[in-house]
Amino acid sequence: MGDLTDSLTPSSANSRQVPIREDCWSEDATSTLIDAWGRRFLDLNRGNLRQKDWQDVADSVNSLHGLTKKTHRTDVQCKNRIDTVKKKYKTERARVAASHGSFVSSWPFYARLDELIGPTVSMKKPSSPPMALPLPFRKTPPPAVAATPAVVAVSQKRTAAAMDDGYFRRNYSAIAAAAAAAALTEEEEDDEEEEEERVSDDEEAEGEGMSRLARAIKRFGEVYERVEAEKVRLMVELEKQRMQFAKDLEVQRMHMFMETQVQLERIKRGKKSNPSERIRA
Repeated sequence: MGDLTDSLTPSSANSRQVPIREDCWSEDATSTLIDAWGRRFLDLNRGNLRQKDWQDVADSVNSLHGLTKKTHRTDVQCKNRIDTVKKKYKTERARVAASHGSFVSSWPFYARLDELIGPTVSMKKPSSPPMALPLPFRKTPPPAVAATPAVVAVSQKRTAAAMDDGYFRRNYSAIAAAAAAAALTEEEEDDEEEEEERVSDDEEAEGEGMSRLARAIKRFGEVYERVEAEKVRLMVELEKQRMQFAKDLEVQRMHMFMETQVQLERIKRGKKSNPSERIRA
């Protein structure tokens, strides 16, 4: 049974077909998308793109890669792809930062994303004033009562070494705190930008949905008006036909009544003429 199971497993695995998404992005299409989005992103002073901007980006991508129906991209697909690329860049940047320089990302779009939304860009933004480095604090040693020149030199060297060590430690702590604050500020700004983009997209989608609903209601009203007008026209036509039929029926009834009266009158006259003829005979 084990051999039979092992022999059937590869065939069953090969018989399965991996589903292929129709919105898969090639590397060339992604590169074109990043170029178009990056230009628009820099033109807006690294601000959020609106629906019209995303449509321009989609047109730029489709002009080179949208030759078929499957490769044609919409503005929503382009925005979702940029969000995915941003998340991939953040993952790669975290790996590089965790390795302390020993890891180099092999992702082909890492350098271009780093130029657009990297930490060096956020440091250039005048979002908050730079933190001042603490000045070294030097204590004046108390005057020695009776010290030899050798003892004074050794004590001065020890004091200078201790002050230098404390100075570098304080500077290192300040630099590390400034870097952590800059990284936290950058992540907060990225989250705020993504939230603003989501809110703007939701507002645009809601506005578009309301406009579609208004157009649908308007079309329904027009169709309902045409149906009611056609119903009134049919009712008028049926009423005309009914009146014409009643008129024709009345005329026919009067005609039959007149013919019956004429026949009866003829019969009466015939009966009156018969006795006079018998008397003459």
